[in-house]
Amino acid sequence: MTAIKERIIGAVSLMSDQEAAVFWKLIQNRYIITPKTQDAWDSIEEVEPDEFDLAMLREIENDPDCQEFVSSKDAMDELGL
Repeated sequence: MTAIKERIIGAVSLMSDQEAAVFWKLIQNRYIITPKTQDAWDSIEEVEPDEFDLAMLREIENDPDCQEFVSSKDAMDELGL
């Protein structure tokens, strides 16, 4: 997984449900959801985090570089939405 994808996953894990809903809407607006792609999204299995995942989340919580957040409004403005 690339560093940018890891940062996105880390950011999403720290978001409130409301912020995550805004982010999901951005993804849906960017990528057209067709019945075929919707089936693909719906078929993704949810799994509980393993020890590696939990360690990564703890590291994110304690890393000062991961504590810099912007409001969803500022993020939307930056994206021109």
